[in-house]
Amino acid sequence: MVITKKPDWIRVKGVDWEVLEKMKSLTNKYHLHTVCESATCPNMGECFCAGTATFMILGDICTRNCAFCSVTSGKPLPPDPKEPENVALAARELGLKHVVVTCVTRDDLPDGGAEQFALTLEAIQRILPGATTDVLVSDLRVQMDNVAAVIEKKPDIFAHNLETVPRLYKTCRAQANYRNSLKVLELAKKISPSQYTKSGLMVGLGESRDEVVSVMKDLRSVDCDFLTIGQYLRPAPENLEVVEFVTPEMFAEYKKIGEEMGFAYVASSPFVRSSFHSEEALKHIRNAE
Repeated sequence: MVITKKPDWIRVKGVDWEVLEKMKSLTNKYHLHTVCESATCPNMGECFCAGTATFMILGDICTRNCAFCSVTSGKPLPPDPKEPENVALAARELGLKHVVVTCVTRDDLPDGGAEQFALTLEAIQRILPGATTDVLVSDLRVQMDNVAAVIEKKPDIFAHNLETVPRLYKTCRAQANYRNSLKVLELAKKISPSQYTKSGLMVGLGESRDEVVSVMKDLRSVDCDFLTIGQYLRPAPENLEVVEFVTPEMFAEYKKIGEEMGFAYVASSPFVRSSFHSEEALKHIRNAE
């Protein structure tokens, strides 16, 4: 069944076009990409107005073609050697105190892009000392050395999204593997037990409540600290259709269940995305320690 009408609780805020142009001018200046635009995030207007953005490194062409995602798939260019420093310079120009960096998946690279993440973290620490960092990585070919290369640069948050429940991987993430994604988070904690880790889920793709709770248990089994749960919104006609608009009450229930399981921070509501209010989550857990 195709859902054509969004419920009242799904109302995306409009974008301030003047702010959008300023942000586009900045990213063009430094030849950067943001996941905000590339993945048509519903929070783009709010984040851009606050002067924040999630930088997407390793280009804007992904080697995978996930059915839920609007990022272009194909053969990417080699990593840009200037990109790490340009991310740091753009973050400084924005006056950021918390920098979020994600990437396209680069299965063409032996390290999955780990070195570019490491160089980006180094550049941020050098150019914007004192800023906290949140890196949302791909599965980095599920290699301990690759995960270690990023962890060794001491990001404040190391994130990798499971995205959905195992049963739906074939339709949503055909080129990914649930157990591999879980393994990435497990490796991060093995390398550095004090490293904060985070993962995110989309709901509304046909998963059941019990399946979501099962994934949450799997994440706690590898000591994942932060969890984000948000509504899947179809970014383009060629992407998967929305099966269900999950109610705010159900999101509140997921949050309660997650907190009872022991997650240090759970963000669960329709417009939550893995990088949305990331700094808030970090402050929350540090204040609780």
